[in-house]
Amino acid sequence: MHNILFIKSSLSGEQGQSTILSQSLVEQFKSNASVNVVERDLAKEPLPHLTQAELGAWSTEPEQRTDEQNALASTSDILIEELKNSDTIVIAMPMYNFGVPSTFKAWVDRIARAGVTFRYTENGPVGLLENKKLFVVATRGGLYEGTAKDSQTQYLNDVFALIGIKDINFVYAEGLNMAGSDIRLASAKQALETVSL
Repeated sequence: MHNILFIKSSLSGEQGQSTILSQSLVEQFKSNASVNVVERDLAKEPLPHLTQAELGAWSTEPEQRTDEQNALASTSDILIEELKNSDTIVIAMPMYNFGVPSTFKAWVDRIARAGVTFRYTENGPVGLLENKKLFVVATRGGLYEGTAKDSQTQYLNDVFALIGIKDINFVYAEGLNMAGSDIRLASAKQALETVSL
């Protein structure tokens, strides 16, 4: 059984283009292989921003934590377990104000944990989550791929490389708020049809 973690964060919910396109990719995977899909919708069930109290809970030994600290630490533990159990990750990634959705950033802040998903060495950080494949379906209203305004691509490459995930594949659907959007959307759909696990 192949395990897929499907992360969504569009404020437009099931009507968002990032959700629609990435859902079609997941369905494509399901039709061609025996897969188990775990979905996490960060817009529907948003994570709060990280706090000092939560950071403190992580750095406290489990047997020394208070009940409140156990509750705080459990959120990150659950998210990391979902990630560890996955073989493939599919991320629906809309662009908001040139960046990633804040709910997605809150997720990243809880899965990038020193000593858990990466460790520091004398030669720099080393990721601990290997042999995983990541697909990012990136939707944008304008045209940003390959320009200085595309802060998403570099950020996602950096943060996932930090935790050991380096097989990262992007499919872009851009210019969706511009003339010719239908053609660009069709092109993105064609690109997705060529993707395989």
